[in-house]
Amino acid sequence: MSSRLPPRLAAIVRALPFREDSRVLEIGCGPGAAARAVAEQLTTGHILAIDRSAAAITQAKRSSDHEIASGRMSVREVAAEEFVLEPGEKPFDVVFAIRVGALDGRHPKRGEAALRRIAEATTPDARLFVDGGDPLREVPIPRYR
Repeated sequence: MSSRLPPRLAAIVRALPFREDSRVLEIGCGPGAAARAVAEQLTTGHILAIDRSAAAITQAKRSSDHEIASGRMSVREVAAEEFVLEPGEKPFDVVFAIRVGALDGRHPKRGEAALRRIAEATTPDARLFVDGGDPLREVPIPRYR
């Protein structure tokens, strides 16, 4: 894993249960440091890093040229509560969010919408992790019928 990663983010990435072929979604990627660290460990997998902030996505794109060019990483400007899979896009196996108000309890209404979108964009056995544990806590993904 990249030595450029702050210790807290390194611990979070180490705690994520992804494999080298996983499809990973990071919600609220900011400048993309954690997403790049995940991408470094993927071989046939992929990480999509999303953020509602155009400035964050611009910064993530700029600092992730190698990972994006390799096909292991992509970025998209979108809020968690508005996220949908693009046509032909495969669902995700692992989802994580660090300091995302819609998923850490600060914005409950947004959280309900975000969980619905996550449920629609993930495999049936996907797992969701948010900060606030040691270093992460798992949040059940509601499965709507």
